[in-house]
Amino acid sequence: MKNIVLIFVIFLTNFMGAQEKFLTKTGTVIFEASVPSFEEVKAKNESATAILNTETGEFAALVLVKGFRFKNALMEEHFNENYAESDEFPKATFKGKIIGFSKENLETSTKSFPYEGTLSFHGKTNVLKNVTLNMALNSDGSISLSGDLIINTKDYNIEIPKIVSKKLSKEVKTNFDFSLSKK
Repeated sequence: MKNIVLIFVIFLTNFMGAQEKFLTKTGTVIFEASVPSFEEVKAKNESATAILNTETGEFAALVLVKGFRFKNALMEEHFNENYAESDEFPKATFKGKIIGFSKENLETSTKSFPYEGTLSFHGKTNVLKNVTLNMALNSDGSISLSGDLIINTKDYNIEIPKIVSKKLSKEVKTNFDFSLSKK
């Protein structure tokens, strides 16, 4: 799996040329598909890789699906085997462009930017709509980048068996947080 991350980073580095890049391999992605009155369905991945080209505003992130951790080991197993099918679809990618981004306009207070791009997961790629990235320049020169998404399971061909359909939300709340440092 680490080879996939390395290949992804090398690809993005070559793709973005000699431009200024900020990178992390320890980004956090959390998703929740809980419904009221039932057990919490929530997972966290703290090893997402992300890269930002500060000259063009291009941003991409890679998440290894098996890196999501649940409170309940059985839930994690069901997620990987039955829903995400992570052996067949081992990664999720988020890539596109931050509209109106300029590193010079970043401040220590958070500023919001619209984002246009795609999310690929479970063998499907969909255009993202109405996504806003929140960004700030940190005192150490790194860039904080965060945001939220609602992912519809139907858009990614994730089938929820009827027996558990009332226990799982079809709209998965996802949030991400990256602290990107100059490469």
